[in-house]
Amino acid sequence: MTDPRRVVMIGLDCATPQLMFDRYAEDMPVLTSLRDSAIWGPLQSIIPPITMPAWACMMSGRTPGDLGVYGFRDRRRYDYGPLAFATSRDIAVPRIWDVLSAAGKRSVVLSVPGTYPPTSLNGCMVSCFLTPSTDVEFTYPPSLREDIMRLTGGYTLDVENFRSPDLARVGQQIFDMTEQRFKVARHMMTSQAWDFFTFVDMGPDRLHHGFWKYCDPDHPRHEPGNEYRNIFRQYYQALDQHIAGLLEDVPGDAAVLIVSDHGAQPMLGGFCINEWLRAEGLLVLAEEPAGPVAVSAAKVDWSHTVAWAEGGYYSRLYINVAGREPQGIVPEREYDTVLDELVTALESLPDLDGRPMGTRAMRPRDVYPETHGIAPDLIVYLGNLRWRALGTLGLGQGLYTTENDTGPDHANHAEQGLFLLYGSDRPHGYREGMSIYDVAPTLHELLGLAAQPGQRGFVIS
Repeated sequence: MTDPRRVVMIGLDCATPQLMFDRYAEDMPVLTSLRDSAIWGPLQSIIPPITMPAWACMMSGRTPGDLGVYGFRDRRRYDYGPLAFATSRDIAVPRIWDVLSAAGKRSVVLSVPGTYPPTSLNGCMVSCFLTPSTDVEFTYPPSLREDIMRLTGGYTLDVENFRSPDLARVGQQIFDMTEQRFKVARHMMTSQAWDFFTFVDMGPDRLHHGFWKYCDPDHPRHEPGNEYRNIFRQYYQALDQHIAGLLEDVPGDAAVLIVSDHGAQPMLGGFCINEWLRAEGLLVLAEEPAGPVAVSAAKVDWSHTVAWAEGGYYSRLYINVAGREPQGIVPEREYDTVLDELVTALESLPDLDGRPMGTRAMRPRDVYPETHGIAPDLIVYLGNLRWRALGTLGLGQGLYTTENDTGPDHANHAEQGLFLLYGSDRPHGYREGMSIYDVAPTLHELLGLAAQPGQRGFVIS
């Protein structure tokens, strides 16, 4: 038997190996049984493990530095304004469907993060959850929109306001969105011609962010006996059945990949990174905020500010460099010294109980072979991603909080996603050390494509 030349790739955003391969393995008999004849194991994500660049890196075999995309939002110019949301236009390297199109092969691409606005390809595309609404063009070709809307009666791009205390609504919408995504996937699989078929369901990510503390007894704010304590199990049981249904439609000559871009873990709390910079004398305000305000909207005294930060699952920290920023004050010759001092201070941060938090602060030049666009000066994992970075000023809660500053959230991203390859002629079994950068080279080999210049990673075998 030789490797098949068609591939189905099921993407489950934020699917966590400790849950799907271990804790809920008995609740997912279909996925668990696939492992008996598959290559499977954890998949090391990118730095930082953020949805928008992670899927683009997976589909291209390139790093965030190669792409010049470091998160959902990136700096577009050396100023003090808000970061700009990344779009498909910011991804300059070819992804797998671009390579297939050039080779005359067809792809079906459904809801893969980083595909808004949709781009032309040999095949069809439905754009991702970053699409503002279905009132804009969200399919390629545009005529596909009518088919999708007719099938669904109203296509769901994402769970509306998934960081909300309205748990009943959020929970129901997560189940409904996953059911619809698989329905659309089965329809497109059987109604379109393709060599490569891929889609991503955001359901696991929304589930983890909305309900982790209710389902994990090890979460610091777990509530024993709460009414949502079984929602993880119920969701994964339903997801397993959706996977089973989709596999019924997969042609016999196709290999199947089930992958995730990163995992999840309990969020221990939030750390107010800009308030810390203020306390260290590195960020100076010209006017005290009257209430919570983003750093880009605050009255900052840039003539006395050394550094500022943006929040999120990780923190992007920027140095106010003379000759680079409009009111930069840090001489270029002192840049590395300032960074060294910040790394030492950040990695020495204690948690609420005075124990080492375990923060990691990384220079992009140390983690990427190349950097394009405007990278952060430091990539900061607070508590090694167990604490969320809160960039908001004026919260009035000190440096540490128990909640997120953008709505209820109980999980943060983790560095390991998952990988399963079923239906190839490679030796089956568990693998250690697989990387998100290995997926694209593996896809190229499965699909009979030559390796792309500049591609990172190795073929999984």
